[in-house]
Amino acid sequence: MKRIQAELLSFLDNNGWDIFSLEMLKSKSNLAPNQINEALRRLIQSKLIIRLERGKYCRHNFSNEYVIGSFLVKNGGIAYWTAIDYHGLTEQIPNIVYVQTTQAKKNKSIFGVRYKFIQVKKEKLVGFKTMGYGNHRFKITDIEKTIIDSFDIPKYSGGYNEIIKAFNKANLNARKLVKYSRAIDNIAAVKRMAYLCELLNKPKMDYFIQYALSIKNEKYNLFENDGDNQGLTIKRWNLILNMDKSEILEIANS
Repeated sequence: MKRIQAELLSFLDNNGWDIFSLEMLKSKSNLAPNQINEALRRLIQSKLIIRLERGKYCRHNFSNEYVIGSFLVKNGGIAYWTAIDYHGLTEQIPNIVYVQTTQAKKNKSIFGVRYKFIQVKKEKLVGFKTMGYGNHRFKITDIEKTIIDSFDIPKYSGGYNEIIKAFNKANLNARKLVKYSRAIDNIAAVKRMAYLCELLNKPKMDYFIQYALSIKNEKYNLFENDGDNQGLTIKRWNLILNMDKSEILEIANS
């Protein structure tokens, strides 16, 4: 191995960098830009360094999907069904890593793991917390934002069965739910959550229920938005209950 390549690997070891960008190297290492480019090219050829995408790399033995997914976006982080799984709210293991971001990015596969990037408006990019340590830090939606995102776009969260179970299991903070609901701006999703709060007797949800009542519109929405267009009318929440209450309760407690 040439000296420059060994020096670059030594630099990564000394700084504890398993995942990094070209910008990080050029700003922190003592190597010249042309030396960095050449060393990277050689290390990629020898498969000691993996190119994730233009300007972003990781060590060949690094495969933390949360860190990789979060690192691939400038704004955002791990969300939807992946976050449901991370927070222990499902027994199913998603086979896709879902990443919420303001960027338009193509989906990709890295180390056999599929990454799906969901572009949202910047107003929806709230409720993230930083987990991990050092170079292994990553951003992920907290429990309340994860739940709201799931009702906002159910198809990225395993569908209604998974969402209902996650909602029932989650220990939710009503004020956070209101804060994030304002950012998401999806009245139908709020009505569905408020209905579930009452049906499932979620504790300490009065603040959220009052907020939901204050923004409730006159439009009737399906409880399961891609389900049958008929069912019991729930006037309090202007919902068409196209799933039986008994079925919802069975799912929630399964």
